[in-house]
Amino acid sequence: MNALKKIVLSVSCMAVAGISFAQTSTKMSLKECIQLAIKNNLDVQRATLQTESAKAYWQQARANLLPDLNANLSQGANQGRNINPYTNTYIDQNINVGNYSLSSNLTLFNGLSIQNNIKQNRTAFEASGMEQQQKKDNVTLNVILAYLTLLSNEDLLEVSKNQVEVSKKQVERLDILNKDGAITPSDLYDLKGQLANDNVSVVNNMNNMESARLSLAQLLNVNYSKDIDVERLTLDQINFVYDSSTENIYKTAAANLAIIKAVDLRQKSAVYGVKVAKGQQYPALVLSGGIGSNYSTAATTQELINTTYVDNGSYVEANGTKVPVWDPQNDYASHKIPFGDQFKNNRNTYFSLGLRIPILNAFQTRTKIRVAKIQQKDAEVVASSTRTQLQQNVEQAYVNMTSAEKRYKALSEQVDAYKESFRIAEVRFNAGAINSVDYLVAKNNFDRSNVNLIVARYDFVLRTKILDYYQGRPLW
Repeated sequence: MNALKKIVLSVSCMAVAGISFAQTSTKMSLKECIQLAIKNNLDVQRATLQTESAKAYWQQARANLLPDLNANLSQGANQGRNINPYTNTYIDQNINVGNYSLSSNLTLFNGLSIQNNIKQNRTAFEASGMEQQQKKDNVTLNVILAYLTLLSNEDLLEVSKNQVEVSKKQVERLDILNKDGAITPSDLYDLKGQLANDNVSVVNNMNNMESARLSLAQLLNVNYSKDIDVERLTLDQINFVYDSSTENIYKTAAANLAIIKAVDLRQKSAVYGVKVAKGQQYPALVLSGGIGSNYSTAATTQELINTTYVDNGSYVEANGTKVPVWDPQNDYASHKIPFGDQFKNNRNTYFSLGLRIPILNAFQTRTKIRVAKIQQKDAEVVASSTRTQLQQNVEQAYVNMTSAEKRYKALSEQVDAYKESFRIAEVRFNAGAINSVDYLVAKNNFDRSNVNLIVARYDFVLRTKILDYYQGRPLW
């Protein structure tokens, strides 16, 4: 039985793994990566739950305008000397009693605390929605960074593989020449050393690429697999001229960014919180009403059965004769009153209008007002700090973007120069006009400039994506 369970478990795990890899075997676009990451991100899911919780509080605040309605039912048994709830007289017997009532209270006025509480919770709900969007924005930026890092490492790996191929061809050529004695052996071993160095670069770049793939898989919250692949970005998708200033970017960000809207709504909610606390200083006018009834097993009714006459021991004289006096005597039968009749006969209603005037409650209201004002000031500080931080981030991001743009353009020119230099050096080396040292210097310069250009290109793309985010532009 245990062996069967292990086989079933192994097959299930293999099936799950197969499904996971199948889902990520095709190339994923940047948009698909972002959507999947947002869907699977736990912080986003938690923010969604917090938004739903804030919505529930808002709905409850609105429901506080409605009257409450409470039913009270009690059933008991009394032994010994008790008050008969039906006749309000003492009796000495065991009885069962029941009381039933329905009551309601409606607050007509309490310093507008209820109305302001509705507004406070509504703005808090809206702020939670903006904070949820901010979580999504953070995930989006992180995915873009991981996506570009993976593409950058793929490009670096491709460059290193090309370097290996170039070095391998030269080693093969020099090996033939060395056997013929046409070159010095040092030239061959210099190139073999360079080939080994290029192979190390391939291994390093392959490891970096898998690390980047792992980082992306973790952001997507999916199982890591070498089958995870992403679509390439072509140069025509990259705009190397950015057409916005820091002032315009900040104004757009301050007007549209979710994090700014969130702190503004939190500040507005805090203002309503002060009004809620102040409203508790005013008298509260409450309308109350109810209906009730009761039941008792001691409640009985008397039914007349017949009337008889008995001698009461007295007499009257009539014509000198004593005539006895007879009194009528009624005979009754006792019957318990049914529950339904008692419930109907004992029914009572009441209505009242109450005014509660706060005079002294251990300074609780005053403390609530003071705390609410502190929270309002804290919300104002947070809003101001967030705007200041945003402006600084925009300025820093813009400086980084312009620096990345200048570096990319400079490296583009460097690559063109070193490419031509290496071409000439390769021709001369093949012709025996220069030694291996000069050839390797030219090759390393060209290889290094290619690597630097790839890093600079993706660095510039990332900087522009950050500025696009601040302006609410599409990120894919």
